Amino acid sequence: MRARSSRLPEISVVLWCALAATWCGGGTPSSPTPVVPPISVTPPPVEPPTIPETPLNETPQNGPPTPPPIGATWINIVGDTGWCGSPVMAQLARLMEQMGGDILFAGDLAYDSGTMDEFRRCFDPAFGRFRSRFWAVPGNHDYQTPGANGFFTYFGDRAGPTRSGYYALRLAGWQVLMLNSMVPMTRNSAQFTWVQNELAGTTPRCTLAVWHHPFESSGPNGPNPMQRDLWELLHQRSVDVVVSAHDHLYERFAPMNASQQSDPARGVRLFISGGGGAPPYQRARHAPRSELMVSTQGMLRLKLDSALYEWEYVVANGNVIDRGLNICH
Repeated sequence: MRARSSRLPEISVVLWCALAATWCGGGTPSSPTPVVPPISVTPPPVEPPTIPETPLNETPQNGPPTPPPIGATWINIVGDTGWCGSPVMAQLARLMEQMGGDILFAGDLAYDSGTMDEFRRCFDPAFGRFRSRFWAVPGNHDYQTPGANGFFTYFGDRAGPTRSGYYALRLAGWQVLMLNSMVPMTRNSAQFTWVQNELAGTTPRCTLAVWHHPFESSGPNGPNPMQRDLWELLHQRSVDVVVSAHDHLYERFAPMNASQQSDPARGVRLFISGGGGAPPYQRARHAPRSELMVSTQGMLRLKLDSALYEWEYVVANGNVIDRGLNICH
């Protein structure tokens, strides 16, 4: 982890911009730089569920972990991929190739049951080449195989040093908690205690957490009140961003506390990035604190800086349909 440099002039400008608007309209992140089209992007022709509107070797060859990048860097986060036959995976893989950056997979990565055969056939052809860049957490479909054995066998140490499904990373000076929403997250659970210990003491200014099931969602699979204890802990410890998947859509929420009340100063911002190739979901409700929801397949990109983050939602054709920035707590 590198020491944080003094950036008072730059941060003052960013703070002014953050108060005046969602992001500084004159600044464009270095990567990617496509023109923003209207929000009504047509998703690839896959069959959606009926919901109300609005793999190479059996034993992976694991190389050494990717060294933490120096300075600000973009990372890519997506879940609900590994859907055999979906053209979206090849499109996203091309974007990952072009844009670079670590890749965080947010669960449900080999449909339908997370077997090793499904990882070989449905995940590996598109994403296996990024083994030195990716990290993963499991989802419910990964656990259709007992103990998520296919998931943990395929990813090896890229899913953490043990088979608990939760572990910590340092990326660009950020603390990153990769968590497992398929095991208890409630107060006094082993995972809750682990998170509590990770957030104790001296930590970086900026913190990101990734897990599969979203705390809230305007899709058919939210809210998940069993995560309230964990969200309260993250809020108390000034965690900045949580990214989930599970609902096959993109959604951005305003910073909120564990009671889903707005808290611009200390709240945790949630993104749902479940557009990785599984059939897209439509709106089922309007969740509290939701700022934007689109049923368009793509991936979330976050620029991790020492005191702020930028976001972009890049759809499969390479266009950016949502972007902004915020200051870390």
